[in-house]
Amino acid sequence: MTTIHDIAKKTGFSIATVSKVLNNYKDVSENTRKVIFEAVNEMGYYPNSSARTLTTKKSWSIGVVFDEDEIGMEHPFFNAVIESFKKHVGKQGYDLLFASNRIGNVPKTYIDHFQHRGVDGVVVVNSVLEDPDVEKLMKSNMPSVVIDFDSREASVVYSDNHHGSELAIDHLYSLGHRKIAHIAGSNSLFAGIHRKNGYLLAMEKFGLPLKDEYIVEGGHFSYEGGQDAAKKLLKCEERPTAIYVAGDLMALGAISELKKHGLSVPDDISVIGFDDIELSRYTTPGLTTIRQDTTLIGKIAANLLMDQINDKKKHYMSVKIPVKLIERNSCKKI
Repeated sequence: MTTIHDIAKKTGFSIATVSKVLNNYKDVSENTRKVIFEAVNEMGYYPNSSARTLTTKKSWSIGVVFDEDEIGMEHPFFNAVIESFKKHVGKQGYDLLFASNRIGNVPKTYIDHFQHRGVDGVVVVNSVLEDPDVEKLMKSNMPSVVIDFDSREASVVYSDNHHGSELAIDHLYSLGHRKIAHIAGSNSLFAGIHRKNGYLLAMEKFGLPLKDEYIVEGGHFSYEGGQDAAKKLLKCEERPTAIYVAGDLMALGAISELKKHGLSVPDDISVIGFDDIELSRYTTPGLTTIRQDTTLIGKIAANLLMDQINDKKKHYMSVKIPVKLIERNSCKKI
C-alpha cells in the first residue's frame, strides 16, 4: 500500500510538503503541486479520509441539491455541468454527495441533511424558484453556489439567457421569418423565465406581432414537453414559420411531433433550440441552437465554492456566462 512517505521519496520533496499539497494548502507552487499529484496518480495513493478529516477539520465532501420531482440530473445540460464541477473540485480532493431530503426514512430539509453529513459546501442546480428548503439552505452560513438559478443568498453562475434568446430571434429574423413562436420553459424555473423575457424583448425590438397562441409552455425542458407544445402550435389559425424553443430536448421533441404531422424541418418550419446538448449535432436535421458553455459554468462554480470553503466564509458573487449561436440545418431562409 502506497504511503505519503513513498510519494515523498519518489518526488524528492519532504513529507511536510507532500502533506501540504494533499491537504490543499496554498503556500506551495503550482509546479510542485503538479509533480506531487502526478506521483499520487501514478502510484495509486489514496489518503486515509478519517485521518485527513481530523487533520484539516474538513469532511472533503460537497453536497449537491437538484430538483428530484422533475427532469433533474437526467437533463444533458445539468449532467455536463456537474461533470465539469466534479472534475474541478476533484482536483482539490473533494467528493460529491447528492442530496436526499430523507434521513433514516424521516423527512428532513436539505440543510438538516447536509449538517448531518457535515459537508464543507453545497452546489444547487436545477431547483425551482421559491423552494422553501432551498431558501433555508441559502440563508444558512454554509458555503454555497447556485447554478442556473436566482439567489441573493449565495454566489450564482448562469448563462446569459436574455442574450441567447436575442441571438435566436435575430437569426430567424435574418432568414426572413416574421411569424416566430416560442416554446418556453416552466415559469417556475430561472432559465424558463429569462429566456421567455428575452424572446419578448427581441420580438418587440423588431416590431413583430406577439400572439398569445404563439407562446406555449413546454414544462421542465423535457422531450415530451416539446412534443405537447408542438401539438398546440399546430392548432394555431395561422401556423408560425419558425419556432424558438427554450431547450434542446424540447426542440427535438417538437421536431418529432412536427414530422408526425407530415411537416419537414426546415422546409416547412424552422426550429432553433437552446443548450447545444451533444445529441443536437447528431439528429436529422442537425439542430441550430444557442450554446451554453457547460465546462466553464462548472469550473467557475467550483472555483467560487472553493474560495468560500478555503476562506471559511460565504461570498456573494454573480457571474454571467456568454452564449453563442451554433448554426446547423434546422433553420431555412424564406
